[in-house]
Amino acid sequence: MRTDVMWKPPKLRRAGGVLLHPTSLPTPFGIGDLGPSALAFVDELKRAQVAWWQVLPLGPTGYGDSPYASFSSFAGNTHLISPVGLAEDGLLQPSDLAAPPFPVDRVDFGRVIPFKNDLLEKAWQRYQNQPPPGLRAELAKFLEEHAAWLSDYALFRALKEHFPGKGMLDWPEPVLRRERTSLDEARRELRARLDFYAFGQFLFYRQWHRLKSHAHDRGVRLLGDVPIFVAADSADVWAHPELFLLDARRQPTHVAGVPPDYFSVTGQLWGNPLYDWEEHSRTGFAWWIQRLQAALDQVDLVRLDHFRGFEAAWHVPAGAKTAEVGDWLPGPGLSFFRAVQEALGELPLVAEDLGEITPPVRVMLAELGLPGMRILQFAFDSDADNPFLPHHHVANTVVYTGTHDNDTTRGWYRQAEEGSKEYLKKYIGRAALGDHHAVWELIRLAWSSVAVLSVVPLQDILELGTSARMNLPGQGHGNWDWRLHPEAPLRAAFDRLAEFSHLYARCPPAPPKAPEEAPQAAGHPENSNGAPQS
Repeated sequence: MRTDVMWKPPKLRRAGGVLLHPTSLPTPFGIGDLGPSALAFVDELKRAQVAWWQVLPLGPTGYGDSPYASFSSFAGNTHLISPVGLAEDGLLQPSDLAAPPFPVDRVDFGRVIPFKNDLLEKAWQRYQNQPPPGLRAELAKFLEEHAAWLSDYALFRALKEHFPGKGMLDWPEPVLRRERTSLDEARRELRARLDFYAFGQFLFYRQWHRLKSHAHDRGVRLLGDVPIFVAADSADVWAHPELFLLDARRQPTHVAGVPPDYFSVTGQLWGNPLYDWEEHSRTGFAWWIQRLQAALDQVDLVRLDHFRGFEAAWHVPAGAKTAEVGDWLPGPGLSFFRAVQEALGELPLVAEDLGEITPPVRVMLAELGLPGMRILQFAFDSDADNPFLPHHHVANTVVYTGTHDNDTTRGWYRQAEEGSKEYLKKYIGRAALGDHHAVWELIRLAWSSVAVLSVVPLQDILELGTSARMNLPGQGHGNWDWRLHPEAPLRAAFDRLAEFSHLYARCPPAPPKAPEEAPQAAGHPENSNGAPQS
């Protein structure tokens, strides 16, 4: 392996972004999807002079519904497939779109999942009985292009269905250990279900790329998220056990987390299996290269989660109740990034460098030249030396008011200590500051920062309180279910954000006009699928 490859950081221009996971979009179907509401949201971003839409990981979620605990690092979440899109493609009848009444402000996963699965089964049956013109050829091409991971994933999901209620570790030993005879028998017995799960992935990717093309046509780019770790009960661990620190029974010997931190006095016990980096290095990091390549097929820029873990990760003994006891053990360091860069060329990555960042991590980040992250909610709890304060920002940075792991900014300010509130008021030169004013003051600080990208969660743009929080780290339930209300005043809030984009030079460049370009219709009509309204 070459060791003289110089890392090329992403070429970014000054711009703004909005953080919203697709599950939070308003639709009549209980969960956001990749259909009309997503297309309309992109149109609103364009109108608001916002160049980036940031999403959370897009993989299929399991217990707890966390996008950071997916059944696969490569597959897509089929619950995001738009029923309207399926009807437009001839895979559903109009009568299939009659959804039961769902809450408008929360995702009721317990009801949504069987409803969406039933629609997917109907689409599969219709495809088998009367495939729309051209779709069979598209599916065949997809199966060929994604064969490296799709076969194992489809079999993994079919086996989970075949052994209902059982995690992978409770499967029969020959299947768990992937003995060839048992797998051949399973593939024969479950052939129809393998085809069904592969078909679901085809539909997800087809709709996602349609959305991505729509965004690109409007000058909006997509910022995705790659979690550093994978779920213990996943196709990744089942298909590639040699890449993880497991015992002879496929149980993790140690699990991932972080010691006590800002979010939890007992640390965060994530429970993910840890990597056998020696084995990854022996293969030239082939699995990781494929993973990043797949992510960059979906999005334009990747937030690389828990960047510190590539230098050293917190190893908690398996069975521990908290993450208080563990050891920092080394990761692959620069050798990993050099291998990735050699294989894939210039990669657009953002390093999630939050938490306790040691000097070796800072050296690695500087060597790579990747942009890190700054969170304004962390900025006002100490003094003028706080690195999250705007006067310490550098251009090669992405600044946030808060992330999916934080309270909303309005909720944060309401619960902040008086010292932090006073510091913020002095910093911005205001004698008094209500919680709704504090939200837009932090957005202003983010947009005026020298950071190349500024990103704000949609909840902050709408000045929402703690009830709109997306995730509370360390809490295993009640997360990831916030939804944008169909009647939320999105247009007015985005108008205000557009003013900031003009004021602080974050507007995207105007796209070049074609010689005979036809004038476009003004505005965006409200649609019947709960899209953001004018």
